[in-house]
Amino acid sequence: MQSLPQLRTTLAATLLVATSSYAASLEITVDPVFRGEQLRLDSLRNQNASSETFSVTRLSYLLSGFAMERDDGQWVEFPDRVAWMDAGTHRNTFALENIPPGKFRSIRFYVGPDAATNAADVSKFAPEHPLNPNLNGLHWSWQGGYIFMAVEGFFQTPNAAQSGYAFHLARDQNRTRINLAAPIDLTTDDGGLLLHLDLATLFNVPRPLSFVRDGTATHSREGDPVADALVTNLRGAFSVSRVVSAAPAKVALPPMKPIDLPEKFTPYRFTMSRTFPMPDLPRDNPLINERVALGKKLFNEKSLSRDGTISCATCHQTDAAFTDRLAVSNGVGGGKSTRNAMPLFNLAWKKKFFWDGRAESLREQVLMPIQDHREMDESLDHICEKLTNIGDYPPLFRAAFRSPGITAEKISLALEQFLLTISAHDSKFDQALDGKAILTDGEKRGFELFMTEYEPRTGQFGADCFHCHGGPLFSDHQFHNNGLNGSDPGRGKISGLPADERKFSTPSLRNVSLTGPYMHDGRFSTLEEVVEHYSSGMERSPTLDPNLAKHPGTGLNLSTADKDALVAFLKTLTDERKSVP
Repeated sequence: MQSLPQLRTTLAATLLVATSSYAASLEITVDPVFRGEQLRLDSLRNQNASSETFSVTRLSYLLSGFAMERDDGQWVEFPDRVAWMDAGTHRNTFALENIPPGKFRSIRFYVGPDAATNAADVSKFAPEHPLNPNLNGLHWSWQGGYIFMAVEGFFQTPNAAQSGYAFHLARDQNRTRINLAAPIDLTTDDGGLLLHLDLATLFNVPRPLSFVRDGTATHSREGDPVADALVTNLRGAFSVSRVVSAAPAKVALPPMKPIDLPEKFTPYRFTMSRTFPMPDLPRDNPLINERVALGKKLFNEKSLSRDGTISCATCHQTDAAFTDRLAVSNGVGGGKSTRNAMPLFNLAWKKKFFWDGRAESLREQVLMPIQDHREMDESLDHICEKLTNIGDYPPLFRAAFRSPGITAEKISLALEQFLLTISAHDSKFDQALDGKAILTDGEKRGFELFMTEYEPRTGQFGADCFHCHGGPLFSDHQFHNNGLNGSDPGRGKISGLPADERKFSTPSLRNVSLTGPYMHDGRFSTLEEVVEHYSSGMERSPTLDPNLAKHPGTGLNLSTADKDALVAFLKTLTDERKSVP
């Protein structure tokens, strides 16, 4: 039996906890490649072992369980470090910090979180945490657990039309350990490590995958050969490209300061569902009662329009879940918008606004309709002048801001605050989750269809709605081409990328029974028409979302009973409260 000092020595030799008064850091970059060449997203140019040409439109994954091996065999572990990597947003670099200085000979990590983290309450993760579902879009919400790696895209064979694929590697048994030899010297300085993730290996070595032979989708059910092949291939897909002796110095950003807060104010109590992820509320515009109240008044102020006939509330009415029940909205002087009015709730979780995402923040978004000639058709200078001459407003602005005067920036900050407080989270569906309501058999069937993949290979014939509308917010807040015909370029006009042509923002399905007509152009009057669109087939185009492109050309062909069940479930998402502060 070992003595206590011997036992301590033995333990120290097998595990070191990364705590030191002087600590180094290692900046790790993972570049996706295909046969060693930089991977080009949205490019139908890669070929697998079955001579199928394919593209990658999405590559997103979670890394965890990091550890570094010293030259003497001791391991330094970083149990709390998790990284979310996403090729589409160029999120490919993270840092291991608080490393005791020394020389190391290898590094290991896992694709996917450990079992405890995979089952954790995701609503507790901070907005910027890599495991926050609103940030990474890799959580299965009601089904539980994370997608460890999502790879999606299109493929084409010589004798067939383009189709889509969606490989989602998940579930605890598929967490995959990666071991890489890497001589890293952190004796006197920080370091850097460049890794490659080769998609050619992931698809081909040692177990070649064929879309035609093996299937176009996996959600990693037990015994699924596609998931098994991905795990086998993944072990060899990462490699060390370069070790850097000194990582570039990090530039510390100054802390974000609140904009123009008054000397006296009352913090606003922001409330949300316990199932929602933590939102990234603007730190330079913290919610206060005085600005929320001002924003609400401005939202209903018709003086913001050129002729004083419409306000923000004209096109975003409370009893219509902040829409206007029109295909496209009416502007001043008989003008007409070109798109359907989007609902305005749960905006605290969105990052881009409008159907095409042209506004990067709410404060930017709220000023655009005011100036749009087809909508409110007013100048910012003139509305500031008009509000200054309306007796109620000067004291309200004085209460909400430190500096005197009415400016466009103050208007935008107040409107932003009001919009952030509008929520929808108390529907029949939410009440059923809390045991306060009971769904009918039809509604339960609709939810089952909503959350089930259409994957004939494994005997699943669901409606496949959850890919874009999953999670407690019932939106992934991304941009998709959902098979509508038409000439509107959508996101493509803003980004200038061919891959974004005809893509539009995914609206939340909360309150969807109140927000018709539907789609960006209001072409569908009823939920039944919307469901029929996905059931009966859609227009095929190069940018059709892969999760739709993998369906048969004739659509899902849902039965009448199943279509009715889907509509019944969607109606359970209505929040009967008037969700206005």
